[in-house]
Amino acid sequence: MTGSAALFTDRYELTMVDAALLDGTAHRESLFEAFARSLPGGRRYGVVAGTGRLLELIERFRFEDAELEWLRANEVVRPATLDWLADYRFRGDVWGYREGEAYFPGSPLVTIQASFAEAVMLETLVLSTLNFDSSVASAAARMVSVALGRPIAEMGSRRTNERSAVAAARAAYIAGFDATSNLEAGRTWGIPTMGTAAHAFTLLHDSEEAAFRAQVAAFGPKTTLLVDTYDIERGVETAVRVAGPELGAVRIDSGDLPTVVAAVREQLDALGAVNTKITVTSDLDEYTIAAMSGSPVDSYGVGTSVVTGSGHPAAGMVYKLVARRDDAGEWVSVAKASASKASVGGRKNAARRLDSTRTAREELVYVGDGPAGEAEFEPGDRLRPLMVQLMAGGEAVASYTGAAGTEAARAHRAEVMQELPIEAFRLARGEPAIPTTYR
Repeated sequence: MTGSAALFTDRYELTMVDAALLDGTAHRESLFEAFARSLPGGRRYGVVAGTGRLLELIERFRFEDAELEWLRANEVVRPATLDWLADYRFRGDVWGYREGEAYFPGSPLVTIQASFAEAVMLETLVLSTLNFDSSVASAAARMVSVALGRPIAEMGSRRTNERSAVAAARAAYIAGFDATSNLEAGRTWGIPTMGTAAHAFTLLHDSEEAAFRAQVAAFGPKTTLLVDTYDIERGVETAVRVAGPELGAVRIDSGDLPTVVAAVREQLDALGAVNTKITVTSDLDEYTIAAMSGSPVDSYGVGTSVVTGSGHPAAGMVYKLVARRDDAGEWVSVAKASASKASVGGRKNAARRLDSTRTAREELVYVGDGPAGEAEFEPGDRLRPLMVQLMAGGEAVASYTGAAGTEAARAHRAEVMQELPIEAFRLARGEPAIPTTYR
């Protein structure tokens, strides 16, 4: 293993470049587009995530000596193509939806303009990043919407691989989660981290009381004590006796949660711990969180469901060539025409139509430079442009990267949620919350 990510890709990216270099078409200026044909699971909207990570990955996409030697030994491409790969640097331009933006079927999420060879090399990188991160963010946003303002922490690192865990924590934070258990996500992206103790800490000690006393001695009475290792009622009593009525919180990780939470709240109040909060962390998803909307839960911790996209681990995005220059230098629209997989050729621009109440009513995708034709809409309607430049000449726009870019994406998502119609937040399967119209 080396520090390069250049081989985290599919072989046909390189073999296409190999053949295109041979026949002289590799340097044709081309336009690629990433979009989703549909939303997974009949969801009403998706949330764009991964953009900031993607821009940094593109800047670092390099073939170093170890990668070139492996390609040479395995005869993946011709020696002349190896020379081209050794000098590979993306020097093109990228436009797209801001990270944290809502998206719908057909939304032109990322557009990449460069030579064919430069742009096609990025297909797997673009899709692996956006498909995973947007899947996590889209699931996380649904959980946030039904949590009704209660904090949610991401704690799914043990349910995915070590790199995906960091990406998932970032995507969930953009979607509105408040913290993560993953320390690398905290270091890399500036996400608040949280965590106290697992059942193993209680089992280590001779008694539950001894474990609680050790934790309170280390972290103070405002800590969160896990009360369901043995008997929940006894655990709550012990927790309050050890930490006092100023105990910060108790955590419940098992049982019929609505019933258990109600009993624990009643017990805490009876013991005088009226300000002690209750957090639950037992295999939660958007449906179980919604089912507890009337329960006295103060916060949630979500693991498996959020890092797996709540049953949809990929967002279904594709990366297609939509335009290229011909030998005369003119742009030619191109599109796939396969049954059920047709695409729309041409450069795209996009805007969202908002009515007089600032509620989104339509996703407008303009084939060409658009948008135009505002006079066609109802009085008071306006268009909000959706696409921004993300890279210029191979350099990322700094405001979309790093910890600051992550915070900006989180803030943008919060604003965008305010303009979606109420039907967008229904958990039942249905049509997209607003239609996509091509013009």
